[in-house]
Amino acid sequence: MGGPLGRRVVVGVNGSLGSLTALHRAAAEARMRGRGRGTELWAVLAWEPPGGDVPHRGGGCPPSLAATWRRMASERLAEALDTAFGAEGPGVPLQRLVAPGKPGKVLLAAADRSDDLLVIGAGARGRLRRAMWPSVSRYCVAHASCTVLTVPPSPLHQALATVQRRNAWKLPINTRELAG
Repeated sequence: MGGPLGRRVVVGVNGSLGSLTALHRAAAEARMRGRGRGTELWAVLAWEPPGGDVPHRGGGCPPSLAATWRRMASERLAEALDTAFGAEGPGVPLQRLVAPGKPGKVLLAAADRSDDLLVIGAGARGRLRRAMWPSVSRYCVAHASCTVLTVPPSPLHQALATVQRRNAWKLPINTRELAG
């Protein structure tokens, strides 16, 4: 999946707050590494058909349906990039890659050179989340042939999660908790 030879910072994007934090860090790394060297930022979004590969097992997925999913994934990547950088962009050359497959495998296929830097959000992981969804960051750290930088969630992520939980349970919000 590699393009013209040059330094690359590859970042996994899915539109979550964690991936937007990783996207900002990846752009900063690309700017820092790119001084005079032309480092590119590769924003990668992996997509899977709803229900996984189940539609493919029964004789293939209709091409029009696959095209619709690819378009939706491309739109989600564009929206995440716009949310992260706005019209100004990241300040380095940007490549967009939308590919079908499991996120870990797609990211490792994109970051396939030893001098690449793969940046991924570490995400907030509790026991239930680990049991339900495998960790993309752990998979990448264990299998990558390049340097992997895992970015912890923004401190604001925890504050937002607290507010969302309180809203869901219709509990009062103490704004002093958010300030500290």
